[in-house]
Amino acid sequence: MGEEEIWMNHKEASRMAVIQRVLDGVLTQAGAGVELGLTTRQIKRLCKRLREQGPAGMVSRRRGRPSPTRIATPVRQHFVELVRSQYADFGPQLAWEYLSERHGFTHSVQTLRSWMVADGLWQAKQRRALRQHPSRPRRPRRGELVQIDGSHHDWLEGRGPKCCLIAFIDDANSEVLGAWFFDSETSQNYLDMLKRYVSTHGIPLSLYSDRHSIFTKSAPEDNTPTQFERALEQLGIEGICARSPQAKGRVERLFQTLQDRLCKAMRQEGICEMAAANAFLQAYIGQHNARFATSPADQADAHRCWAGSPEELARICALHHQREMSTGQSCQFQGQIIQLLPAQAHAPKGKAKLDIAEHSDGCLEVLYNGKPLRFKRFAMNPRSRSDKLADAKQLNAKVDKVVLKERRRIERLQVQMQHQQSQRESGIYKPASYAHSPPRW
Repeated sequence: MGEEEIWMNHKEASRMAVIQRVLDGVLTQAGAGVELGLTTRQIKRLCKRLREQGPAGMVSRRRGRPSPTRIATPVRQHFVELVRSQYADFGPQLAWEYLSERHGFTHSVQTLRSWMVADGLWQAKQRRALRQHPSRPRRPRRGELVQIDGSHHDWLEGRGPKCCLIAFIDDANSEVLGAWFFDSETSQNYLDMLKRYVSTHGIPLSLYSDRHSIFTKSAPEDNTPTQFERALEQLGIEGICARSPQAKGRVERLFQTLQDRLCKAMRQEGICEMAAANAFLQAYIGQHNARFATSPADQADAHRCWAGSPEELARICALHHQREMSTGQSCQFQGQIIQLLPAQAHAPKGKAKLDIAEHSDGCLEVLYNGKPLRFKRFAMNPRSRSDKLADAKQLNAKVDKVVLKERRRIERLQVQMQHQQSQRESGIYKPASYAHSPPRW
C-alpha cells in the first residue's frame, strides 16, 4: 500500500516541529508552551497525539466539518430568495440596508455579499484606472460654496415620463440643500429652485455650476448677463463656473449615487408620476443627508437671511424681458399687447423701457424703475409665439417631438401604400383622380 498523504497548513507544520523537539528531549514542555502560546496541559495532549497518531494527530479535527456557528441553510435560502425576487439589481450594501430595515436581517454586509456572489447575484466590478485629479479641500463653513447641476435620466425607469433632477449640494458637508424633478433643464426651473433654496436656507455666498448658457454667455465680448446671472447679482450671490466636470465632483457624485439608490427606492414605492416623485424626494433627501452628510470644519453658517418679502424674491426669480413702450403706453410681448392703465403716478412717458417679469405660473408683472404698473393684456395673434421659444436645454426635447411627428407621418403613409397595394392585387383599386368623376374616353 502507498503512503497516505497528509495535508497541513503552515501553522500545523510549525507546531509539529516544536512538539517533535519536545519528544526528542531537546525542548521542555514549558518552553514549548511559551514558544507556541499554549498551556503545559495542551502541550502534553499534543505530545500524546503525535506519539499515538503520528503527523495526522497534528491536523485540526475541525477541518472538513461545518462551523458550529454557521447560519442555518433555510435562513440563508430565505434571504437569498428575497434578494433574487425583490432586490436582484441591488448591490450588497444597498440590499443589506433594505433587508435590515424591512425583513429583519441581522447579519453583516460581508455575509450577504458572499451569499450573493456564490449564487451569481453579484459580481464585483473591475474599475479601470482613472485619471487622478488633485483633490480640493472642502470649504470650512456651510453656505460658503454650493454646487448646482441638473441630471437628465430615466428616473422613473419607464413607469413615467423622463425628467430632470436639479440639485443643490453644499461643499462643506455634502448636505443636499435642495432637489426637485422638472420636465426639462431651463433657466426658469433653475430660478424656481433658487427661490425655494433662499426661502428655506437663506442666501449663500457663492454658487458653483458648469459653463452652460443658462449660467454664463459663451461669447466673451457679450457683457449682457443671463437670467440666472441677473438673479444672482440682485441677491448678492457670486456665480462661479467650473471648467471641467471633475472640478464640481461633489454634485456629479451625488447624481451617481441617486441614480442608483433613489431610482430603486422609488421603484419599491411604485412611484409612476413626477408629482409623486417630488413628494417622495423631499422625505428621501433627509434620509440621504443622515446617511452621507458629514460635519463641516466650522460649525458657523455662512448663509445670510433674506430680508425682503416673498413677493420681491419671486420677482427676482422670474424671467425678465425688456420692451420699449410706444407713445400709446403699450408694447408687444409674445403675441400679446400690454396696455398700461391710466392714472398711475409713476407711469413712464412714451418710448420708456419697461421690464416685464414672467413668472413660472404664467403671470406677468410690468415694472418701471422696480415698481409694478397696472396693465391689461390683449391677444394680438390667435397663436402665441411662446410655444416657438426654446431654451438651449429644451432644444433636444423640441427636436425629438418634431422627429416623432415625422416618423408617425411616414408610418401612416406606409400603411396607406400597403392598403393601396392590397387593393391593386385584388383589382378594386381606383386612382384618386377617378374617385369623384368617371374617366373620360
